[in-house]
Amino acid sequence: MSGMNSGRRALLGGLAVAPFVGSARAQSAAPYIVGTLFPMSGPNAEYGSVFTAGAALAIQHINADGILRRPVRIQAEDTQALPQQAVVAMNKLVSVDHAHYVLSAFTAVSKAVAPVGDRARTVMVNGGAVGPDLSGLSPYFWNVIPLAHLETQALLPFMIQRGLKRVALVYVDDPLGDAILGILRTSLPAAGGSLVGNFSVPRTAQQFAPVAARIRQTRPDAVYIASFGAQQSQIIKQLRDNGVSQPLVSYSAMNIDSVRNTPEAEGLIFTTQSTDFEGGDAVTRRFATDFKAQHNADPGTYQVNYYNAVRLFGLLAQSLERENAEVNGENLRRVLLAQREFDLVGGKGRFDDLGNMSAALQITEIRGGRLVKIG
Repeated sequence: MSGMNSGRRALLGGLAVAPFVGSARAQSAAPYIVGTLFPMSGPNAEYGSVFTAGAALAIQHINADGILRRPVRIQAEDTQALPQQAVVAMNKLVSVDHAHYVLSAFTAVSKAVAPVGDRARTVMVNGGAVGPDLSGLSPYFWNVIPLAHLETQALLPFMIQRGLKRVALVYVDDPLGDAILGILRTSLPAAGGSLVGNFSVPRTAQQFAPVAARIRQTRPDAVYIASFGAQQSQIIKQLRDNGVSQPLVSYSAMNIDSVRNTPEAEGLIFTTQSTDFEGGDAVTRRFATDFKAQHNADPGTYQVNYYNAVRLFGLLAQSLERENAEVNGENLRRVLLAQREFDLVGGKGRFDDLGNMSAALQITEIRGGRLVKIG
């Protein structure tokens, strides 16, 4: 999966089309509001554009197909990936916009807004954060992305088989980084490896030469990077520039253009979801074809996730409309737990009691700026 360079045109193009397509009956009714808590500015703005591209295409498809009595539109709030700003935005979505369905991202942001959504009984769906403690955060907080412990379980046996047993960790000082540190501390020894060093960096840090020097002293077989946003590329580049030559490994946050376009990221190994865009089912093929037509690029993991998050809303709301039931958080959750399985991009999406969706994982390597499946 490659080519997540949709940029801000994804937000503008997708949202410009979506609210105005659909049946005449849907156009005459007030729209359903899907809120988004994405960073549209600041150092993590690349993610906001990527997330929105998937969500906007799903809304376009829902409205074009006329599956609901009312159109669907996005109410976007810019969180800059900051928890405090996200809480303010979430309160607005609940109290002012009356959104019953909100898309979230980033572990710290998701944990901050979950109590607000829980009190309001507003469904929150995460397709970008992987902190394992996001599972069971609230009955109304669901995940359409495999969480960090699942990604790590997929990666560690592969690493051990390749002889990458001594691992040094560079991790961002926030709930996501802390979670991955905890996983590696327990899972690496269980898999036959060892954590030979762990090095915390502030979220705003951009200078990593001292960290590289300390990593070299541990003489690891591989370096695991647990960060996100603009910081990722700088860590990769500066580790290489400062003599860290060992393989670099990570998780699905690396699946963005700024990383793939960094020459020093050649050979980077990380986990991501497995999706067959060409040979998959009709929903998957339609998504991939229309995305590429609009953005002249192949879709990636996060666009899949947020497309699925919005498509899930459409399917749940369709069931409620057939019952003549109100489309609200309580009823959306009731239908999710009653049906469990939905036709989504990538195949059947199956949800457990906590609202976690299962997904197949693969191990990829960056080669020539593209992702190649290696496990």
